[in-house]
Order: sequence, then C-alpha cells, then structure tokens
Amino acid sequence: MKYCPHCAAPLSTSAIDGIERLACGAGCGYVFWNNPVPVVAALVQYRGGVLLARNAAWPSGKFSLITGFLERGESPEEGILREVHEELGLSGSIARFIGYYPFHPQNQLILAFDVLAEGEVSLSPELLEYRVIAPEKLKAWDFGTGFAVRDWLAIRAA
Repeated sequence: MKYCPHCAAPLSTSAIDGIERLACGAGCGYVFWNNPVPVVAALVQYRGGVLLARNAAWPSGKFSLITGFLERGESPEEGILREVHEELGLSGSIARFIGYYPFHPQNQLILAFDVLAEGEVSLSPELLEYRVIAPEKLKAWDFGTGFAVRDWLAIRAA
C-alpha cells in the first residue's frame, strides 16, 4: 500500500506500539495493521483414508489439505464445509477442531478441522488431482497445514 484508503494521502512508516507500520502521513489516523488473514483447512476423512489434493498451480507430486479463505459473515465451521463442497463436491460434517497454526510466509492464520466427507469427488478447476492416503501411511510435513496433520495423527494415536 502506498496511499491512505481513507484520505488518499501518502502512507509513511511510523513507530506505533514499538513496531514500524505504515500510517497516514496527513494525520487522518489510518494505520495499516497488516493483520493475518484467516484461512480454514480440512483434513478430509474420505472412504477410510485422508484425502489430499494438488492445486493446479503446484508442481507434480505436491499435495495438501483442502484450504480456503474464510468469507465475511461465516463461521470457520461454515467456511470449511463450504470449501470442501466447492473444491471437492463432497458433503461433510465436522468431527473436531484440530488446532490453529500461524503461516507467516503468507501472513495467514490457519484454522484446521477434521472433516468426515461423503459423496463422489468432483474437483473444482482450482485442483488437478487428489489422492486418498491410508491414515497409517500419512506423514506430516513441517510447514503450513502439515502441523495440523501432525496433530491429527497424534490425536488418532492417543
């Protein structure tokens, strides 16, 4: 951002609460806080396994949980069930909340849910392919939604 969305004056860097932030140089009071964006994620349990999908923009062999942005006016639970339906064509129900995970590279806060899904998969244009992995063969990765997989595996083993 270069200009204030309230008065169109140039933004400048100011120390606010001990942190350098962009703020309105004309003094209208606007501060660009750059708060994290909420993202919902689903560990989709489907036909005895965990469904992972590959985004159309990702390289071959890279799969992850189903994710999407939380929309205005919806709860995280509503948001993730909407995403599962939009991206996979499946109906789902929430088994449990897995946890929340900061994803600093994208300035996001991931809210992850364990979702039980049914129906026939119909991929959205955002996704190229999917795999259903047996839970005992599922391995967590060390960033983003991989931490939710790690925690889900721990819950399952307990």
